[in-house]
Amino acid sequence: MYPNSLIELDRAHLIHPVASYRSHEKHGVRVLASAKGATVTDASGKQLIDGFAGLWCVNAGYGHESIVEAAARQMRELPYATAYFGLGSEPAIRLAAELADRAPGDLNHVYFTLGGSDAVDSTIRFIRYYWNARGRPERDQFISVEQGYHGSSTVGAGLTALPAFHAGFGIPFDWQHKIPSHYAYRNPVGDDPQAIIEASLAALKSKVEAIGPERVAAFYVEPIQGSGGVLVPPKGWVKAMRQFCREHDILFVVDEVITGFGRTGPLFACSEEGVVPDFMTTAKGLTSGYVPMGAVFMSDHVYETIAEGAGATAIGHGYTYSAHPVSAAVGLEVLKLYENGLLENGVKAGARLMRGLQSLRDHPLVGDVRGRGMLAAVELVVDKSNKTPLPASAEPARRIFDRAWENGLVIRAFGNGVLGHAPPLCCTEAEIDAIVERTRITLDETLEDPDVRRALQA
Repeated sequence: MYPNSLIELDRAHLIHPVASYRSHEKHGVRVLASAKGATVTDASGKQLIDGFAGLWCVNAGYGHESIVEAAARQMRELPYATAYFGLGSEPAIRLAAELADRAPGDLNHVYFTLGGSDAVDSTIRFIRYYWNARGRPERDQFISVEQGYHGSSTVGAGLTALPAFHAGFGIPFDWQHKIPSHYAYRNPVGDDPQAIIEASLAALKSKVEAIGPERVAAFYVEPIQGSGGVLVPPKGWVKAMRQFCREHDILFVVDEVITGFGRTGPLFACSEEGVVPDFMTTAKGLTSGYVPMGAVFMSDHVYETIAEGAGATAIGHGYTYSAHPVSAAVGLEVLKLYENGLLENGVKAGARLMRGLQSLRDHPLVGDVRGRGMLAAVELVVDKSNKTPLPASAEPARRIFDRAWENGLVIRAFGNGVLGHAPPLCCTEAEIDAIVERTRITLDETLEDPDVRRALQA
């Protein structure tokens, strides 16, 4: 089938996520045809370095034959097995055990989902069940952090604190609350780490008091806020928020859908501060995006409370594809690849990426460079002193993505002029250097945009 026919079929039938349908119809789809390592190739034969690992998920890189073989072997032997009725499959059982063995602290129980959104959705159901089991049904209020992302399910999108996921959908719900982000570059208290931590603690305390301490069920955080613009909290922030929740009997949920599986260096980012949450959600890097799968990690005390509360009664939460054997077989193979060199390479490549992006600070449009490991962002401004963002008329989300594409690079171009980078952990030094150089070229071209020039001169 020729690319032009695919473009027309796409226009007519395929609904794309988080897209303006009319704009997509106008511009058409870019069809990806193949990929290997950190390189993707489109239907016209153009090759690009995937500086965003798909949707920050292809952590291992593309084209690992051992992953393909693991999936094919499992499809031949047992392509599906339900986890209902007390049934199961060897890959799912082994993957749960391997993950629990590597998870922080007592996160010894794993519930498999299809992705990050339904993993977050599952935590909400489990948390409500937990408090009912403890005889505290009034604990039904949930708190998250502005500019955070916790999926796109109906209730998860309410915990998400990004306007695009709320507008027109009738969310968030009245039981979903927010506190301000730690966003160091634009924090009202400045960029002093301790001041930011104290401000966040004060905001959480104030929110809990306003809701009523006896009403708050859980608090959700990301170790780094991904879709909010790769916002990195000060060292000690996650630990301080965890301690507050422990002191106030509030369940602490760490969303590692983006940060998990080597994205920031270790297998799980919360381990960097020695934090053990009550729940942890993962997806994306769990299977390196090769097949859908997510996971909810549940601590011993939560599991025991739910189990005892239910007794002999079935706990009514389940998915047809929970613990899917093919996804689990892929997850096991991906875990081997991480531990047989990819995590180590990711740490080296991440350090090189951060050094390279920091070298862009002298560019007239660069206001901030931030990140950890293979998760980074460059924030563009037209006035460094006042931190004035690019004008909306410059259409940064579309134009910067288009320019980077033409320069042979896939990155995330946020609407506020933030450039997100999350390359596969398999990147070579040459590929990291090319990502940085192609980013610089893209910035130079953006500098010549008439809308940007006018804003610079204003």
